[in-house]
Amino acid sequence: MEPPLPRPAFWRSFEMFSGLPSEALAALAATARRHCWQPGEVLFQRGEPGEWMLALADGRVKLTLLTPQGRELILRHAEAGDTLGEFALIDGEPRSADATAVAPTEGWLLERARFAELAEAHPALGMAAARYFCRRLRETTDQLEGIALYQLEARLARFLLFTLHQIHGEAPPPEAPLRLEISQTELAAVLGASRPKVNRALMALQAAGALSRDGGVWHCRTAALALLAEPEG
Repeated sequence: MEPPLPRPAFWRSFEMFSGLPSEALAALAATARRHCWQPGEVLFQRGEPGEWMLALADGRVKLTLLTPQGRELILRHAEAGDTLGEFALIDGEPRSADATAVAPTEGWLLERARFAELAEAHPALGMAAARYFCRRLRETTDQLEGIALYQLEARLARFLLFTLHQIHGEAPPPEAPLRLEISQTELAAVLGASRPKVNRALMALQAAGALSRDGGVWHCRTAALALLAEPEG
């Protein structure tokens, strides 16, 4: 028996569609189709045609690039509440990264051709997509700035703060527990550093009182992280 289509409220939970009117959300809900992947299964590969986006309902997906030297560079991990492949809705260009499930994953696909029809019928949908892509571009600029201009401890502090904001919104608590679902090797790839250097940076943040560890949980002190996240001026 096929599962029921997601309600409009499901689509409203995604940043890209959060401000849409009910009729546009209902149209999205009516056209999406469900798909599941097992750990290790590839959702798409770099260079493949981009014909759909995915709204993640459950699971986790890593987005990666393979360097000419054969090194895997992890761009980010996407989890429930995230979207993947959104650029395909607009330009239809080939995929710019590889996407692989790292846990049992379920999501709803929205095809490019159908999105174009929906955007024509509901102009608010196109504007919502434009605003979303503007925010993504700003985030990418901030990320590149962090890698190019900041010392590793500051980059690590900024990454932890960014993750806390994703979980808690604009005002994370003064002391927030954080379980990183990526290894230090993967974290090193995100930060553009080696694993030993990331380990030393974690120790430096602990010594500064910004972090403490209890098993697999990091206890983050947001005010201290915010101070460390900015370069010395």
